[in-house]
Amino acid sequence: MTKYVRFVSLVFTGLFAGFLTGVLVLELSLRNFDAAVYTQVRLVELDSLDKLAVVTLLPALLATAVLVYQAFGTNGRYLTVAALALLVFVFVLTLIVNLPINSDQLQWSPTNPPNDWANVRNRWQIAHAARTVAAVLAFSLLSCATVLPSKKR
Repeated sequence: MTKYVRFVSLVFTGLFAGFLTGVLVLELSLRNFDAAVYTQVRLVELDSLDKLAVVTLLPALLATAVLVYQAFGTNGRYLTVAALALLVFVFVLTLIVNLPINSDQLQWSPTNPPNDWANVRNRWQIAHAARTVAAVLAFSLLSCATVLPSKKR
Protein backbone atom coordinates (compact mmCIF):
# COMPACT_ATOMS: atom_id res chain seq x y z
CA MET A 1 0.00 0.00 0.00
CA THR A 2 2.87 2.39 0.77
CA LYS A 3 4.08 2.35 -2.83
CA TYR A 4 0.64 3.46 -4.08
CA VAL A 5 0.40 6.26 -1.52
CA ARG A 6 3.94 7.36 -2.39
CA PHE A 7 2.99 7.33 -6.09
CA VAL A 8 -0.09 9.50 -5.48
CA SER A 9 1.91 11.84 -3.24
CA LEU A 10 4.66 12.23 -5.84
CA VAL A 11 2.33 12.66 -8.80
CA PHE A 12 0.08 15.27 -7.21
CA THR A 13 2.91 17.15 -5.51
CA GLY A 14 4.78 17.20 -8.82
CA LEU A 15 1.72 18.36 -10.74
CA PHE A 16 1.07 21.06 -8.17
CA ALA A 17 4.68 22.26 -8.16
CA GLY A 18 4.72 22.31 -11.96
CA PHE A 19 1.45 24.21 -12.08
CA LEU A 20 2.76 26.82 -9.64
CA THR A 21 5.98 27.15 -11.63
CA GLY A 22 4.02 27.79 -14.83
CA VAL A 23 1.91 30.46 -13.13
CA LEU A 24 5.07 32.06 -11.71
CA VAL A 25 6.60 32.32 -15.19
CA LEU A 26 3.38 33.87 -16.52
CA GLU A 27 3.16 36.31 -13.61
CA LEU A 28 6.76 37.41 -14.02
CA SER A 29 6.12 37.98 -17.73
CA LEU A 30 3.17 40.20 -16.83
CA ARG A 31 5.43 42.59 -14.93
CA ASN A 32 6.30 44.21 -18.28
CA PHE A 33 2.69 45.16 -18.99
CA ASP A 34 0.33 47.87 -17.77
CA ALA A 35 -2.57 47.62 -15.33
CA ALA A 36 -5.19 46.89 -18.00
CA VAL A 37 -3.30 43.92 -19.43
CA TYR A 38 -2.37 42.60 -15.99
CA THR A 39 -5.97 42.83 -14.79
CA GLN A 40 -7.37 41.12 -17.89
CA VAL A 41 -4.93 38.22 -17.63
CA ARG A 42 -5.57 37.84 -13.89
CA LEU A 43 -9.31 37.62 -14.56
CA VAL A 44 -8.64 34.86 -17.09
CA GLU A 45 -6.35 33.06 -14.61
CA LEU A 46 -8.97 33.30 -11.87
CA ASP A 47 -11.59 31.69 -14.09
CA SER A 48 -10.29 28.14 -13.55
CA LEU A 49 -6.76 28.02 -12.17
CA ASP A 50 -7.98 28.02 -8.56
CA LYS A 51 -9.83 24.79 -9.35
CA LEU A 52 -6.64 23.23 -10.71
CA ALA A 53 -4.80 24.26 -7.54
CA VAL A 54 -7.43 22.57 -5.37
CA VAL A 55 -7.51 19.30 -7.34
CA THR A 56 -3.73 19.00 -7.18
CA LEU A 57 -2.86 20.39 -3.73
CA LEU A 58 -5.50 18.59 -1.66
CA PRO A 59 -4.60 15.08 -2.89
CA ALA A 60 -0.91 15.96 -2.48
CA LEU A 61 -1.51 17.01 1.12
CA LEU A 62 -3.66 14.00 1.99
CA ALA A 63 -1.41 11.42 0.36
CA THR A 64 1.70 12.96 1.91
CA ALA A 65 0.05 12.99 5.36
CA VAL A 66 -0.73 9.27 4.97
CA LEU A 67 2.83 8.72 3.78
CA VAL A 68 4.18 10.44 6.90
CA TYR A 69 2.17 8.01 9.01
CA GLN A 70 3.43 5.06 6.99
CA ALA A 71 7.04 6.31 7.04
CA PHE A 72 7.13 6.52 10.84
CA GLY A 73 10.17 4.59 11.99
CA THR A 74 11.87 4.47 8.57
CA ASN A 75 14.93 6.32 7.39
CA GLY A 76 12.86 8.45 4.99
CA ARG A 77 10.58 9.88 7.65
CA TYR A 78 12.38 13.19 8.07
CA LEU A 79 12.26 13.98 4.37
CA THR A 80 8.58 13.04 4.23
CA VAL A 81 7.71 15.10 7.30
CA ALA A 82 9.61 18.08 5.87
CA ALA A 83 7.73 17.71 2.57
CA LEU A 84 4.40 17.66 4.42
CA ALA A 85 5.41 20.74 6.44
CA LEU A 86 6.22 22.58 3.21
CA LEU A 87 2.87 21.61 1.68
CA VAL A 88 1.07 22.80 4.81
CA PHE A 89 3.04 26.06 4.58
CA VAL A 90 1.85 26.43 0.96
CA PHE A 91 -1.75 25.77 2.01
CA VAL A 92 -1.64 28.29 4.87
CA LEU A 93 0.10 30.97 2.79
CA THR A 94 -2.50 30.47 0.08
CA LEU A 95 -5.34 30.92 2.58
CA ILE A 96 -3.80 33.97 4.25
CA VAL A 97 -2.42 35.90 1.27
CA ASN A 98 -3.28 34.60 -2.18
CA LEU A 99 -6.95 33.69 -1.86
CA PRO A 100 -8.02 37.01 -0.31
CA ILE A 101 -6.20 38.87 -3.09
CA ASN A 102 -7.77 36.57 -5.69
CA SER A 103 -11.19 37.35 -4.27
CA ASP A 104 -10.55 41.10 -4.44
CA GLN A 105 -9.16 40.87 -7.98
CA LEU A 106 -12.35 39.22 -9.21
CA GLN A 107 -13.97 42.64 -8.77
CA TRP A 108 -11.30 44.50 -10.76
CA SER A 109 -12.08 45.99 -14.15
CA PRO A 110 -9.43 46.07 -16.89
CA THR A 111 -10.69 49.51 -17.91
CA ASN A 112 -10.53 50.86 -14.36
CA PRO A 113 -8.05 48.90 -12.18
CA PRO A 114 -7.46 50.15 -8.64
CA ASN A 115 -4.75 52.74 -8.06
CA ASP A 116 -2.71 50.34 -5.91
CA TRP A 117 -2.86 47.49 -8.45
CA ALA A 118 0.95 47.21 -8.65
CA ASN A 119 1.30 46.90 -4.87
CA VAL A 120 -1.38 44.21 -4.78
CA ARG A 121 0.28 42.42 -7.71
CA ASN A 122 3.65 42.53 -5.94
CA ARG A 123 2.22 41.12 -2.71
CA TRP A 124 0.50 38.30 -4.58
CA GLN A 125 3.58 37.50 -6.65
CA ILE A 126 5.93 37.44 -3.64
CA ALA A 127 3.61 35.04 -1.80
CA HIS A 128 3.24 32.98 -4.96
CA ALA A 129 7.02 32.79 -5.42
CA ALA A 130 7.38 31.59 -1.82
CA ARG A 131 4.77 28.89 -2.24
CA THR A 132 6.27 27.83 -5.57
CA VAL A 133 9.69 27.36 -3.99
CA ALA A 134 8.11 25.46 -1.09
CA ALA A 135 6.15 23.16 -3.43
CA VAL A 136 9.21 22.42 -5.58
CA LEU A 137 11.22 21.67 -2.43
CA ALA A 138 8.44 19.38 -1.16
CA PHE A 139 8.45 17.48 -4.45
CA SER A 140 12.25 17.23 -4.32
CA LEU A 141 12.19 15.89 -0.76
CA LEU A 142 9.53 13.32 -1.62
CA SER A 143 11.59 12.26 -4.63
CA CYS A 144 14.68 11.85 -2.44
CA ALA A 145 12.70 9.85 0.12
CA THR A 146 11.51 7.57 -2.69
CA VAL A 147 15.02 6.57 -3.75
CA LEU A 148 16.22 5.87 -0.21
CA PRO A 149 16.16 2.21 0.76
CA SER A 150 13.19 1.71 3.05
CA LYS A 151 14.77 0.52 6.29
CA LYS A 152 12.99 0.41 9.59
CA ARG A 153 14.85 2.07 12.45
